[in-house]
Amino acid sequence: MHPTIAHMKEVVAKGDETAIADLLAKDVKFMPPTYFATWTGRDAVAAVLGHVGKVFSDFRYRRVMGDGPDWALEFQCKVGDLDAVGVDLITLDEDGLISTFEVVMRPYKTIGALREAMNARVSTDPRFLKFRDALA
Repeated sequence: MHPTIAHMKEVVAKGDETAIADLLAKDVKFMPPTYFATWTGRDAVAAVLGHVGKVFSDFRYRRVMGDGPDWALEFQCKVGDLDAVGVDLITLDEDGLISTFEVVMRPYKTIGALREAMNARVSTDPRFLKFRDALA
């Protein structure tokens, strides 16, 4: 397993923005499961993933598949009392940093709960006023 992927498995669920940021390329692109938009840039993506780590509970990766730059990490978690499963689709750049990070999840009801919980968190985080402009 690539060292970045191994380290990611340890830090993503904890919501540690600094540890997450160390794994991200400067111009990383993050596609969340809650809406069709892309967050761009290390600071914005680390902040979003930091909040996600606080919203998810009982998070664990079930399977890791991949080689070279392309990886799929299947996970399960809870959002409140709702169960979810999903896949993190990761592409690494030539330096071994995460250049794209796309999340697909189900079921729909849990994605709605995740969207509500994330909106509540980021609406009270002043950094997101400037990150809002990072949406492509």
